[in-house]
Amino acid sequence: MADNRLAGTLYITIDGRSYAVAGEGTYLVSSTTRETLAGQDGIHGFSEKPAAGHISWRGRDSASLSMSDLNSASDVTVVAQAANGKAIVGRNMWRTGDPAEVNTEDGTYSIRFESADVTEN
Repeated sequence: MADNRLAGTLYITIDGRSYAVAGEGTYLVSSTTRETLAGQDGIHGFSEKPAAGHISWRGRDSASLSMSDLNSASDVTVVAQAANGKAIVGRNMWRTGDPAEVNTEDGTYSIRFESADVTEN
């Protein structure tokens, strides 16, 4: 019988080290952005630019986790293994946005990594 699982679990590693995932993971494979180019006489076509991919998740803090190291991470490989069997691999990634802030009530933080090289396998 085929496994019909589509969602529900996510496993994250950064340079081979596992991180606890509390929930809400997202990803976007590297691609392009397009913009329609319109003139006064009609639509002329479109422009296309490279767009970074990303991997993000809500993680759980622990005594063995250095938030300082996580926040300063760059040039790392992030792998997200989804419940549906996909492996999302980001190479040469860097943390983007504000540093991850820990919520001490439930020990969670949200973090996002971006790169020009994010693929799904």
